[in-house]
Amino acid sequence: MNEISYLRVSVTDKCNLKCFYCRPDNSEFVPHDEILRYEEITRLVRAMTRYGLRKVRITGGEPLVRPQLEELIKMLREIPQIKDISMTTNGITLSRHAEKLRKAGLDRLNISIDSLKPDLFFHITKGRLEDVIEGIKVSKELGYDPIKVNAVIVKGLNEEEALDFVEFGAQYGVEIRFIEMMPIGGELIDWSEEKVQPLELIKRQIEEKYGELIPSISVG
Repeated sequence: MNEISYLRVSVTDKCNLKCFYCRPDNSEFVPHDEILRYEEITRLVRAMTRYGLRKVRITGGEPLVRPQLEELIKMLREIPQIKDISMTTNGITLSRHAEKLRKAGLDRLNISIDSLKPDLFFHITKGRLEDVIEGIKVSKELGYDPIKVNAVIVKGLNEEEALDFVEFGAQYGVEIRFIEMMPIGGELIDWSEEKVQPLELIKRQIEEKYGELIPSISVG
């Protein structure tokens, strides 16, 4: 069997935002009794360490809507073979949870941001950009390293913000990741190829202002 060093664990399919590209209004959630308990997740992770598992990423939905997430982090941290625990979040409630998660053993964060314009951010997510930024500030103070911001650039939506994200990264000391567009069921946006902003074009825009980019490779 091939070595499996990295595992993504979705702890919930629920979310505290209403992004129009993500979930139709009539979608149904997984019944509570069908979701793995923290003890079951820990048992699964422990078993997979025999095949080389060393890194775990907590995802959702929005993982912070699941109660007492820090208890899962503590359980995973007690597995000697697990060297890195990270989480992907929308950051809306991060400022309230960051400290207890850090104390429990969470190492790193990926935070999804769709726009740096408060009005557009609200239009897309029905959430407040200010809450996400506060979560980033608190997390920086707590020593999370690195903190990465995931941004999807879409034509006709936020394509003019690529350079703004770069400057945001420099201002707050976070890494910016322009990631691929992943439509998963939303009904209110056109996901045709004409909406895709090629990464090569984003790279060219950045290099025209800041100079040549040096590629790097990282997992998570």
